[in-house]
Amino acid sequence: MKLVLFESAPGQAPTPGLLTDRGIVDISAVVELGATPQATMVSIIDRFDDLRLPLERLAATATALDLASVRLLAPLPRPGKILACIGNYWEHAQREAKALNMFMKNPDAVVGPGDTICLPNYTVPSSFMHEAELAVVVKGPAKEVPRDRWRDAVFGYTCLIDVTARGEGRFTWPGPPMSWLGKSFDTFAPIGPCIVTADEIPDPSQLHVQFWNDGELRHNYTTDDMEHPVPEIVEFASQVMTLRSGDVLSCGTNHEGLGFLQDGETVEICIHGIGRMSLKVHDPLKRKWERGVYMGHDSTHHDAVRRHRPEAVLRDSSQ
Repeated sequence: MKLVLFESAPGQAPTPGLLTDRGIVDISAVVELGATPQATMVSIIDRFDDLRLPLERLAATATALDLASVRLLAPLPRPGKILACIGNYWEHAQREAKALNMFMKNPDAVVGPGDTICLPNYTVPSSFMHEAELAVVVKGPAKEVPRDRWRDAVFGYTCLIDVTARGEGRFTWPGPPMSWLGKSFDTFAPIGPCIVTADEIPDPSQLHVQFWNDGELRHNYTTDDMEHPVPEIVEFASQVMTLRSGDVLSCGTNHEGLGFLQDGETVEICIHGIGRMSLKVHDPLKRKWERGVYMGHDSTHHDAVRRHRPEAVLRDSSQ
């Protein structure tokens, strides 16, 4: 199933729903509505085993709203935690192995489909870049989960754009040493368009991730290049802290498709099997950087993608 939050009219309270081939199905009659949209989604995650059959019936038989008639929202508008991997892709064996490490990203930075990434009115970071990532949606509480039990802690998956303020080149601002604060400006955590339940994704290490900027393909990789796959990420994060339902674990990115974000652009992320969403970019200072994939002194050699991936995997497909 694909779970969403949507708005059927401007200003209307967010409604939980299912994204189906027929359109959007309202499920508010069979789920417990929480005090906040996030609480509603957490309740669905916690009660999903009991809700599965009634939700399947609604998906098959209930009246569906045309997708174009509603506005999709971030399916997790205020996660308790967003933990994101640092790097975590081999980038086609161009570097030495790195130990798994993560940072915390500001949950208030979440925006959703059709929203706007707002670059800050702040001139210290030298630039801003996109990082297209697979994100795990947690089912908790989960603590000290061994990697062979990782599925116990995974409810589903979604797309996340890890928007990042840069210092020089690819270096995350501020630093050195890096504090990762430059990844937590408001609007720097787009999530969506839906949460696809884990049963729909047999292997999260076999997903195709793509990202476009004004129609120009940038990120274009598969998650089999992940250095530390989802079972290791779940084990690592849950050793440190208790993971709660609705928390997000973002799996890192292949940096070979990095590029700058600037005013007026439209960006799109697609993870095949999950979904696709687009957002606008606004910069009050109207700054300009070179368009295209980043090719600076500390870029990775993105031509390795073509050498190490068959053409069938690297197709520029719509979804």
